[in-house]
Amino acid sequence: MYARFVENRVKEALSDTPVVLVTGPRRAGKTTLVRKMGEAERTYITLDDQTALEAARIDPSGFIRGLDKAIIDEVQRAPDLLLAIKKSIDDDYRPGRFLLTGSANVLTLPRVADSLAGRMETLHMLPLSRAEIERTQSTFLERLFEGKLQSDRHAIVGNDLVHLALLGGYPEAIARESERRRQDWSRSYLTSVLTRDLRDIAEIEKIAELPKFVRLLAEHSGQLINFSQLGSSINVSYKTGQRYVALLEQVFLVATLQPWYTNALKRIVKTPKLHFLDPGLLATARGLNFDRVKASREVFGSLLESFVFAEVMKLMTVSDLRLTPYHFRDQQMREVDIVLERDDGMIVGIEIKASATVKATDFGGLRTLAEACKDRFAYGVVLYDSTDVVPFGDRLAAAPLSCLWG
Repeated sequence: MYARFVENRVKEALSDTPVVLVTGPRRAGKTTLVRKMGEAERTYITLDDQTALEAARIDPSGFIRGLDKAIIDEVQRAPDLLLAIKKSIDDDYRPGRFLLTGSANVLTLPRVADSLAGRMETLHMLPLSRAEIERTQSTFLERLFEGKLQSDRHAIVGNDLVHLALLGGYPEAIARESERRRQDWSRSYLTSVLTRDLRDIAEIEKIAELPKFVRLLAEHSGQLINFSQLGSSINVSYKTGQRYVALLEQVFLVATLQPWYTNALKRIVKTPKLHFLDPGLLATARGLNFDRVKASREVFGSLLESFVFAEVMKLMTVSDLRLTPYHFRDQQMREVDIVLERDDGMIVGIEIKASATVKATDFGGLRTLAEACKDRFAYGVVLYDSTDVVPFGDRLAAAPLSCLWG
């Protein structure tokens, strides 16, 4: 069993907050975590159980009545429970009463978004990070803002890095020894998400077309989103394509990365990017295997960008830093794959390169970003397939991809 970094955050929240909700994709380890944390007096209920689900849907208030300390798993399947929990909490505001999990972002559902404001803390739990798998404590984000990244003579490089990017972070997939068996798990997982989890949160027209839609998204992972093109691929409108992407975000299959811009730069692309939140699922959706990825640096580069994005998002969920992620691109095609803005306005940029060499021209986007930010620019890094940190000017460096978890 892997130790999850979010566990301490959950314990802290239960000590002073009546309701704690752990959200994240199905099979990421939420149930294992909350059951491990459940004291003897804390009742465990899963809404994957059909009887419990029926009772919760028919009479939410009656279902909650009498529960003192409880774990309710997969609460998105009966979102009206949150309204019943609100009433119970208003009557008895003791901390730690309800520990909930959700495999969909229930806070985006109608009638629920504001129901527990001020009464509930929400914590995100994504699949395993490399630091959790390696059992290390990553300080990458903190060191990045300080400009103190370090070389790593034991960095994972070359073919080993390809294997690692294809592995993903789902515990059950990682436990399978062969690539074929991991892909079998991923295909089954994608089918479950598209046929079951989405139906819990929305009525979907043309649901049979969703696998084709997801394959197209996978082909465009790491690229700017064109909703018209995506919608037309399955003969739906721009707005329907936009809605489908939003629903896939709700079940944590993909994430959209908004553009960073400033009035200091007039000609900036203001279109969001799309990323898969697990590179193993991305590879399966695209039909990628080790041999195909190894043979093409272009294919590896797109996979690696989503891998790094997912790792950064995982580190953000447990970091004390308050960060907002963006991407940056101007109309001269100078870009930065990931821009992180701290709550005090300081900025760092991360560019990802699937190569063992870095050139000065690889820093074009980071230099443009630095010029726009001026004193707000803390540091810029090109993460690459090697072992050494190499300075490339003021507040700029190339650094090993292993810095993410080392």
